[in-house]
Amino acid sequence: MKLKVAVQMDPIARINIRGDSTFALLLEAQRRGHDVSYYTPDKLSLRGRDVVAPVQPLTVRDHHGDHFTLGDATRAPLESFDVVLLRQDPPFDLAYITTTHLLERIHPKTLVVNNPASVRNAPEKLFVMDFPDLMPPTLISRDLDEINSFRAEHGAVVMKPLHGHGGAAVFRVMPQDMNFGSLFDMFSVTFRESWVIQRFLPEVSRGDKRIILVDGEFAGAVNRVPAADDLRSNMVRGGAARATDLTPRESEICERIGPALRERGLLFVGIDVIDGLLTEINVTSPTGIRAIAALGGPDVAAIVWDRIEAKRSQAPG
Repeated sequence: MKLKVAVQMDPIARINIRGDSTFALLLEAQRRGHDVSYYTPDKLSLRGRDVVAPVQPLTVRDHHGDHFTLGDATRAPLESFDVVLLRQDPPFDLAYITTTHLLERIHPKTLVVNNPASVRNAPEKLFVMDFPDLMPPTLISRDLDEINSFRAEHGAVVMKPLHGHGGAAVFRVMPQDMNFGSLFDMFSVTFRESWVIQRFLPEVSRGDKRIILVDGEFAGAVNRVPAADDLRSNMVRGGAARATDLTPRESEICERIGPALRERGLLFVGIDVIDGLLTEINVTSPTGIRAIAALGGPDVAAIVWDRIEAKRSQAPG
């Protein structure tokens, strides 16, 4: 089936196509013959009842430095599309939240991937707290006494912003850490929301596994191993991608959270697992597709489009 697809993403000229999952999805959509159009989040508007954007026809090529061609912009109602890919990167701020309110007005008549209401209501570091038995001990707070109590119980912890992304502002805090006071002050000034404080898992040195679930089912995985001098395993922070398989514990995690993802219309999700413990459920703009494919793993982009096409074929009318 031929679909009319719009992608809401950050400026395509700036992406690194070697690791960009949105680009992988676009390549696969084009390979299947779908009509693909492009716009950036700042161009999204609500005019009366119509959600509109100046969309541009998009052609993509897997050639670094020459990876796209855009046609002329035409103002169009997004309800005229079969599918909208919500693929802008965090920060998950009020601008991001506003786009979910606008896109919610066209979903599910136009299939928005992921469901914008669920993207808004399931922030990655909060949604994961629905499964505390799968996680390391975790606290969401900005209260000094609560944080100190948690540190006294668990020793070394990781401290990071609740709506952070890409490994930014992630710190390990040791017991009796002389830097903690300054770090607390810096977080207090920088972040108005609560923070994540989580028991430090030394096993992160062996890898932080990114597992992709498509419509609640396992689709592929990559192990991200941090550099020797860094806590963070994110590939944008120098983490190295390694081929991997699921352990029985990781399969159990996927089976546990899969129904919750399907129920919320979260079709393309990336979860992070360290030593058999779930740390995040990423729903905004998950990555990992190209790394998995480069290591000989499944074609996750094809799996995503198989599910999208199946959902559109089942849609009424």
